[in-house]
Amino acid sequence: MRGCSKAMTSASGSLIKAAVGMPDVCKLLEDSGSYSVRLSFPIVRILRSALHPYRSFKGIPSMNTVLITGCSSGYGLATALHFHAQGWKVYAAMRRPQALPDGVAPNSDRFRTIALDVTDPASIARALQACGSIDVLVNNAGIGLFGAFEATPMATVREVFETNTLGTMAMCQAVLPQFRQRRAGVIVNVTSSSVLTPMPLVAAYTASKTAVEGFTASLALELAEFGVRARLVQPGYAPTTRFAANGSERMQGLVPEAYVDHAQQVFALLSGMSTFTTEFDVAEAVWLAATEVDGPMRRPAGADAVALAQGVVS
Repeated sequence: MRGCSKAMTSASGSLIKAAVGMPDVCKLLEDSGSYSVRLSFPIVRILRSALHPYRSFKGIPSMNTVLITGCSSGYGLATALHFHAQGWKVYAAMRRPQALPDGVAPNSDRFRTIALDVTDPASIARALQACGSIDVLVNNAGIGLFGAFEATPMATVREVFETNTLGTMAMCQAVLPQFRQRRAGVIVNVTSSSVLTPMPLVAAYTASKTAVEGFTASLALELAEFGVRARLVQPGYAPTTRFAANGSERMQGLVPEAYVDHAQQVFALLSGMSTFTTEFDVAEAVWLAATEVDGPMRRPAGADAVALAQGVVS
């Protein structure tokens, strides 16, 4: 439990250090032991899944190829490894495959990393050409944003929507012709538990994910006639991902002095959480969303997200 708490306070410290951009606040966090630049990744659970394959679900069509976006770390990488462990052919997409550390990707002809920027139509076209026919698309690529909306430049808001919302929509549109023609296929869009209850200091980020929720629910209705499914996975707070580190430059200075006290209160609450989400929770939820034919439209991932979805916490 101590390790979990340490990871959670580490993520909190990373976020507020990036957003506040104030040496005194960063110093306060570091002195209290709540800031650390080292984040862990529960890779053991992912690898362990290879030894315990999931049971077959009644009615699963013959699917064995998945394209997953945003696989450089975190949810995407965990999901790619999980699908591969179940015997699937995996295209793990990311903007810079060459940046993936050696030894992370399996040495397998069923696992291939490909370059993909979901905000670039030409990049999307090249990636889909490289993949050929796929059975499942997992839209996981996204960027985080924490800070006071008052201090957030609209250019930054547009950047978040370009990736989180429009990038997801562009990927869906690109794969739909092959899914419709085959009358088979699944789209899994990864959003956030921020869509389940209002949370402070993530207004623009929440808006980008809420838009994906509405889009996916509507899309599912128009695709059902063609035997194509669209599903949502809603991850909770995951302190072991690189959410803070990957968005540190974008979030620099987004917590002005007037908001510092409030931001510290928010992170104190996060650090005291007894339940949270791991990368494996999300990988498992995506797997179930892709393979359970009669599964729910929305699937929270992680104990905290499940509690929010059930109304256990306010």
